[in-house]
Amino acid sequence: MADRVAGVLEKIKNFSDAPGVYIMKDKRGRVIYVGKAKSLKKRVHSYFTGEKDPKTRLLVEHIDDIETIITRSEYEALTTENSLIKRWQPKYNIELKDGKTYPVIRLTNEEYPRLYRTRRLVFDGSRYFGPFPGVEDLDVYLSVVERLYPLRKCRGPIPKKPRPCLYYHIGRCAGPCAHAIGKEAYAERVARVVKLLEGGADELFRELEAKMREAAAALQYERAATYRDQLEAVNRLTQAQKHFDPNKPTEDYLGLAIKENFASFAVVKTQGGALVGKEIFRTRCYSAPEEALNEFLFQYYAKPMKPPEAVFTPFPPEPETVRAFTETFGRRLGAAATGSELSLSRMAQANAEQDMAVSRVDGLAELQSALGLEALPLRIEGFDIAHLAGKHTVGSLVSFLQGKPDKAAYRRFKLRSLHGAVDDFESLREVVARRYMRLLAENEPLPDLILIDGGKGQLESARGVLSSLGLEKVPVIGLAKKREEVFTVGGDKPIRLPFTSPALRLLVAVRDESHRFATTFHKLLRDRETASSYLEKIKGIGGKKARLLLLNFRSLEKIAAAPIPELAKTARVSEAVALGIAREVKKVLGE
Repeated sequence: MADRVAGVLEKIKNFSDAPGVYIMKDKRGRVIYVGKAKSLKKRVHSYFTGEKDPKTRLLVEHIDDIETIITRSEYEALTTENSLIKRWQPKYNIELKDGKTYPVIRLTNEEYPRLYRTRRLVFDGSRYFGPFPGVEDLDVYLSVVERLYPLRKCRGPIPKKPRPCLYYHIGRCAGPCAHAIGKEAYAERVARVVKLLEGGADELFRELEAKMREAAAALQYERAATYRDQLEAVNRLTQAQKHFDPNKPTEDYLGLAIKENFASFAVVKTQGGALVGKEIFRTRCYSAPEEALNEFLFQYYAKPMKPPEAVFTPFPPEPETVRAFTETFGRRLGAAATGSELSLSRMAQANAEQDMAVSRVDGLAELQSALGLEALPLRIEGFDIAHLAGKHTVGSLVSFLQGKPDKAAYRRFKLRSLHGAVDDFESLREVVARRYMRLLAENEPLPDLILIDGGKGQLESARGVLSSLGLEKVPVIGLAKKREEVFTVGGDKPIRLPFTSPALRLLVAVRDESHRFATTFHKLLRDRETASSYLEKIKGIGGKKARLLLLNFRSLEKIAAAPIPELAKTARVSEAVALGIAREVKKVLGE
């Protein structure tokens, strides 16, 4: 390490005192950090001199080479830095993809746009509306909008020959698939939808109220109640828009809390003076607060959504940041000064600090110390096996990022190698092998720690697989349920952490979640088998159609509740046969 540092320091001697961007690389030549500086030579040299905090020391330990780009000004250095971070997504720069965000409504950028709820933003010219804090209310709102101005549901290009979809037949699609609507008429319908989503809900309110009164007058009380619920949902979602004060702009207030190698960002959103939502992002952080804030601003507001008119930061941003933000997004940036702005800014900061307080950062640090790990176990993957006398043997993988479940990374496995045999060790070997062979093949990052539900035997099974894959350096441990003992590779005795230990609580959370995920999957397969046996007894259904129905509807209850045309299309039978299927399923369910 001394030779590596000496070589880097020798290279720094030739760096310029000009402003610019520095690019740090590891021994494999991968970019691990990008930063900007007023003086490249002084800034980069500062990483290797004086006493450093743990997060900076960790970054320095992985630096093998440093390159620089000289710029004409600090402002140009800032814009270049942000461009390179987007391009390379370095490991030690902040990363926002794991933030817990509210859903938005997406209007796709297509010849005949589609409308739906999502949490995933695609940079393809689609329009986004939101965010919306209430998912259930949002779904009701979307349902009402779609009934008023139905757009198409099907993906892909419009067929050359008319081919009406199921939604068209039941009045839930405008019918471009059936050539029932032209581009101009469809565009007018899209414009009406956009008007509703941008706050013009008066027309929607009037129509729903009229339908509610009409249903009540006809003594159709259930139908009237449905319209009433829709009115309430739309009211909740548009309340801020109805009370919009044109003298008060849309504003975001940012909070930032940093601890160890983590940062929590809170974004408190206001619209027309009303609080409309909050977003929290937790990410790795190896930079100073000023640098972390700068990275956050240019990553968060690069989303394909209309930025607020003003953004308030927890401390005054650098002049170059203000200039770049204004020129890039055309919005005002600065620290809150007085009055309600300062109050909201403090609220955002309190939210960020609260998120950091309830995080498991302390548990990760304690776990690193207890297990003697080289780095914080930011990504922990846990495995478990579930079966019933060898039947429907399944494996589960859960993933915790920074102490919290990362459900998008969960995986399920149907065992292929046992053929009905009961062998937990072999099951574990197969699941671990399939998981990490795939990560290696796809060049995906490996976890910082692997947790196996079990003791020494299960641990050895997993260790053997990892060793055969050349992954001996990936830490793996076992957690036995009886005494919550932690087994380590090569350890003579298990480690017993105090039951009040944050580290043990984190390990137990991972183990219990992997067990829950495995047993849930196992129960699903058992229920499907039972449901399939019921369906195959119904006249007109064989094994193939039974599997098709369960694949699409997931359960007997959903089959019974499905519209007859949709049931007929899915099972590829006539509506008369579909009606018979629905009746038989309801008999099985006792309805």
